[in-house]
Amino acid sequence: MQVYRLLDIGTAKPSASERELVPHHLIDVVGLTESFDAAQFLELANAAVEQILSRGRVPILCGGTGFYFNVFLDGLGEAPPSDPTLRELIEKTPLPELLCELKERDPVTFEQIDRQNPRRVIRAIEVIRLTSKPFSEQRANWKGAAEISGPNHAPRHKRMRFFGLERRRDDLERRIEERVDKMFKLGLVAETERLLELGLASNRTALQAIGYRQTVEYLQGERSLADTIALVKLRTRQFAKRQMTWFRRQVEPEWLQLTPEDKEEAVAERLIKKLCNPGDGKSDNA
Repeated sequence: MQVYRLLDIGTAKPSASERELVPHHLIDVVGLTESFDAAQFLELANAAVEQILSRGRVPILCGGTGFYFNVFLDGLGEAPPSDPTLRELIEKTPLPELLCELKERDPVTFEQIDRQNPRRVIRAIEVIRLTSKPFSEQRANWKGAAEISGPNHAPRHKRMRFFGLERRRDDLERRIEERVDKMFKLGLVAETERLLELGLASNRTALQAIGYRQTVEYLQGERSLADTIALVKLRTRQFAKRQMTWFRRQVEPEWLQLTPEDKEEAVAERLIKKLCNPGDGKSDNA
């Protein structure tokens, strides 16, 4: 979601000073009403990685959206482009009915997908209806994942080091509570009002962002502000749980266990130490 210009508070976009200190890529690359998909991401990510490597630097892919990691590592797959007529028909179908269809026709995707995200569910159903094949079989087929230049031409997933930062559940939930409270104190409601005036409602993808979607519903009178804040916290906790599940199943990161007392600098030092010692196990409980 940080690819969209003006979606600042709700995406916890890095500050101007942070971006001056360390170059960040794929931030503010499209307008609020423009579309953005996995194909665009792959093209921009490949270009950024090549440019970073050409300067003798090391690209760091940081984030929590498993689908885009899949795209970067394995390519786009062979799923067909969207069909406007079919998409409109599916969008008129209640989400519970779509989930029932997905569970019956593609139980693998049903178990993995964000069932609270209509956009993802609609796309999966669209692909299944267009192809008569499970969506899970079409998500990646090593097409479009350009190889990183250099002497080592093994597949990407064999040449990248994955690290996961893990916290105790109570610590993680506390940080989520603080983050959401801070977003609303910084003016998430006012930002969302301004974005609606600029066309946020016309962008189905951006409108699904956790925080914005619930705030739009609040502005439409669906619930109180207090209930909205509580719902954003709940949706964020659910998203964090899905993140951990995906990374454990897909890439088996080298986990670094963090405590509330750990400072950013100390965590960075631990990461550097592990990078300098490739045989240093699969986890770090220090």
